[in-house]
Amino acid sequence: MKIDLTGRVAVVTGAGGGLGREHALLLARRGAKVVVNDVGGSVGGTGASTAAADAVVAEIRAAGGEAIANASSVTDFAAVQAMIDRARFQWGKVDILVNNAGILRDKSFSKMSLEDFRSVIDVHLMGSVHCTKAVWDHMKAQAYGRIVMTTSSSGLYGNFGQANYGAAKLALVGLMQTLALEGAKYNIRVNCIAPSAGTRMLDGLMSEELLRLLPAAAVSPGVLALVSDDAPSRTILCAGGGCYEQAHITLTQGIYAGADEHAAERVAESWQAIGDRAGEEIPAAGIAQSQLELQKSKSGATH
Repeated sequence: MKIDLTGRVAVVTGAGGGLGREHALLLARRGAKVVVNDVGGSVGGTGASTAAADAVVAEIRAAGGEAIANASSVTDFAAVQAMIDRARFQWGKVDILVNNAGILRDKSFSKMSLEDFRSVIDVHLMGSVHCTKAVWDHMKAQAYGRIVMTTSSSGLYGNFGQANYGAAKLALVGLMQTLALEGAKYNIRVNCIAPSAGTRMLDGLMSEELLRLLPAAAVSPGVLALVSDDAPSRTILCAGGGCYEQAHITLTQGIYAGADEHAAERVAESWQAIGDRAGEEIPAAGIAQSQLELQKSKSGATH
């Protein structure tokens, strides 16, 4: 069944180019009215211009869709709230939020300034928090919401020179996990997309030949699926080159090592058993770890 977003209102941040542009164009083609947000700065987050957002809006309108441009920085909560208020004033509601805005300031950790660390956290993590906070109560009141956080394999698995970026991206997974639980009874579904795409953020990191195999447009169908009426929740969807995978944070069954003065040695001698993935589970909530440990502790203490 074709995904139809007619009547839906979407906000896509960082939508002036790259992934965000493709997300905005696809959502608009499927009927959504779209707020195209982009501060118009460099990959490193410097400078500002309305030109990028305006150009995408022009594309959407030329194709018969509805869109408005916004050049607010997602780091400014007051500006973000004004953006959401404008969308609600113009179209009556906001149904979909795609948190895509981001910057890169890559360096090895020893060479990275705290300013560069904070700046990346501010845009990726706090920018997503600001946008989500601005729509959250509205989505609760209307009993409908679809929110996508943009995570990354750099956050899930690490990547040299991206301590700031990786920390921000994995933090978004934690945010998604909790908001999906809190939003469930209000029909708010929250997911993550982990894209691989040949955008300007990968310039110089891959050959032109490889980048051509990873078009930004090949990620956007995953986003469309995550904002549809039948979307899942608490999913980490990996996407690139037309391929889709799912990442999970799992919990192994582990061992009981006790808490006496020899417990550390038992742990050190048992890494293989602790890491044995047979019987691992995807916890329904963070309390699952404590529940598993209580179960093993009771069993271990009686043997």
